[in-house]
Amino acid sequence: MRLPFIAAAIFAAVPSFAQDTAWVDDARKVAGSVPPKLLAVLADEIAKGGPEGAIEICRDKAPAMAKAASEETGWAIRRVSLKNRNPRAVPDAWERAALEDFDRRAAAGETAMTLEKAEVVSENGKQVRRYLRALPTQELCMNCHGPVDRMTPAVIAKLKALYPEDRGTGYTAGQIRGAMTIRKAM
Repeated sequence: MRLPFIAAAIFAAVPSFAQDTAWVDDARKVAGSVPPKLLAVLADEIAKGGPEGAIEICRDKAPAMAKAASEETGWAIRRVSLKNRNPRAVPDAWERAALEDFDRRAAAGETAMTLEKAEVVSENGKQVRRYLRALPTQELCMNCHGPVDRMTPAVIAKLKALYPEDRGTGYTAGQIRGAMTIRKAM
């Protein structure tokens, strides 16, 4: 006789669970919206003036696109990396742990495109939804993020001028270069 009661309790909890995790689908959509737009802008710039011209576009447009998407969606959006180029892209402790886990999982054979982390965390006594999605190095990105010995002198000079503390080189295509990180207070 208790079975119907237990089944009813489980099914009653399903909508609540679905509602509690619906934010993850929204986070995936938001985190996935900026990179394709940036890649399109970079491809256009590379076609016009070569990869060295795209460096400033990436430096200026990526944060502007993230800011516009943040304002549109209500999520705070940015890029982070364990080997950051931009000093503003240094991960916090939660992001660092997730990126290190992504690297371990990728080394074990998981596809970088599928790596993500979603979690509700407590920050300063408030609940915050956090989502991180791996950014694998695209072939287009190799011009400025690949091995330095394969970069043009113009790219090397531009990187040194704009990012004297640059650590964002030496990647291979498909390797995790960083992540889109988004957060929203509940």
